[in-house]
Amino acid sequence: MAEKQMNVESFNLDHTKVKAPYIRLAGTSEGQNGDKIYKYDIRFCQPNKEHMDMPSLHSLEHMMAEFSRNHSDKIVDISPMGCQTGYYLAVINHEDYEDILSIVEKTLNDVLVATEVPACNEVQCGWAASHSLEGAKELARNMLAKKDEWTEVFA
Repeated sequence: MAEKQMNVESFNLDHTKVKAPYIRLAGTSEGQNGDKIYKYDIRFCQPNKEHMDMPSLHSLEHMMAEFSRNHSDKIVDISPMGCQTGYYLAVINHEDYEDILSIVEKTLNDVLVATEVPACNEVQCGWAASHSLEGAKELARNMLAKKDEWTEVFA
């Protein structure tokens, strides 16, 4: 019997068959005026086997959101997954997968040389006490160490 098709793309993904880390196109949407949004699944951790701790995930989110925009004006959003295994990257009118890989690589390299987490204060962040610069750097190091695997989604 076929599984019921869900409205959310990631709910239709068999998480037991993927092999993190990877970066995959998760979907596209077209707006009324023809703009296209491309949503990428940037998976750092193997689903249901490991996850990112919240302070590290939170800091990496801040850093990727800020630093990625230094490498592209097509970034719409970078959002953490609730399962704490990765992030969604949304870009507008930019379907060049190789360039997305390059943007992510450059952004993660920026994380490695950062001396602070951007907007890590009570004025600019809703939970400023929950950050880890070193944890974010460790996540970036681990992801970059497996850069050659980013295009391989399934085991």
